[in-house]
Amino acid sequence: MGNPQRGQVVIAPDKFKGSLTAVEVAAHVAAGLRRVRPDLPLVAMPVADGGDGTVDAAVACGFARLRTTVTGPTGEQVIASYAIRDDTAVIELAEASGLRRLPGGEPAPLTASSHGTGELIDAAIRGGARRIVLGLGGSACTDGGSGMAAALGVRLLDADGEPLPPGGAALRSLASIDTAGLAERLRGVTVIVASDVDSPLLGPEGAAAVFGPQKGASPGQVRILENGLSRLETIARRDLGAFAAKRPGAGAAGGVGFGAMVFLNATVRPGISYLLDLLGFADQVAGARLVITGEGSLDRQSLRGKAPIGVARAAAKAAVPAVAVSGRRALTGEQLRKARLQSAYALTDIEPDPERCMAEAGPLLERLAEEIGRKWLVEPAPMGGAA
Repeated sequence: MGNPQRGQVVIAPDKFKGSLTAVEVAAHVAAGLRRVRPDLPLVAMPVADGGDGTVDAAVACGFARLRTTVTGPTGEQVIASYAIRDDTAVIELAEASGLRRLPGGEPAPLTASSHGTGELIDAAIRGGARRIVLGLGGSACTDGGSGMAAALGVRLLDADGEPLPPGGAALRSLASIDTAGLAERLRGVTVIVASDVDSPLLGPEGAAAVFGPQKGASPGQVRILENGLSRLETIARRDLGAFAAKRPGAGAAGGVGFGAMVFLNATVRPGISYLLDLLGFADQVAGARLVITGEGSLDRQSLRGKAPIGVARAAAKAAVPAVAVSGRRALTGEQLRKARLQSAYALTDIEPDPERCMAEAGPLLERLAEEIGRKWLVEPAPMGGAA
């Protein structure tokens, strides 16, 4: 990304889901700004909170991308990538076990597995990684991380001593867990889960109840998945002495958060703040003139630790104003100020038709960036501007 310059503008957006990647958002914002201030130093630093786009964000900030063939959520072979720099690997569950990997987009809530995510972790370790940053989000599975664990040598066995088939439904038959094949593989390896989900594993706020329907589970299937996760928790507590089901983040990615804690001894960190530290955001924002962040929908969900709010708070620590771009904006001026955003600009401000906003997001975003450039970069803008 180059060395930081005094007075530069840092462009640090998340993706506009269904429309533009974070890298594309940053490029369009930069194009609009250059029309107003072609001389201004710009730094594109696309970000993510641990979900879709996390590997892309790491690559944009200097990590190398490596690709490997792994098992997709329903058993098919897929080519997935991870990012690595020195001995740190960034792995995105959605790359191997995400909804976007379902053949034809057909949900498989009872049988989808996180096995490919475990294969990605294994590939990174074999490649020399000693710190694994695991981004959780966009998963197709509700298997409690059992597939991931199996790929790393854990044996999940039924009453006959046979390995369980993949998926969350099969966990109802879990009788024992054997982790003898895991310790040597993970020797000297630290795992950090980066996630903005604080749900527990079980119950009405847990992995099956909250996220199962998003993965195509009917009410009856949600009950099956809940029973499977409950059985996993019971046997993990008995065989491994694991008491992680109520820890924040255990329910992330269909319970893969729980699996990472129990099997990989993972530490859970808030996705965006950890990733900003990892990607060196503080160095880039020091002495900057403005930070521009954003995501597709700036709403109440954004306030629960999503990327733009994390970016704005980090910018505020450096006394640098932050503004946001989005497809739509559903926050009040007071909410924006509390989130440390000085202002927010939405595509719907200049194009009221949501379908056109999706189809023409790039050019519209450049127009918003021109407006930001005229307001914030032609004359110095103090902190505390109007929302």
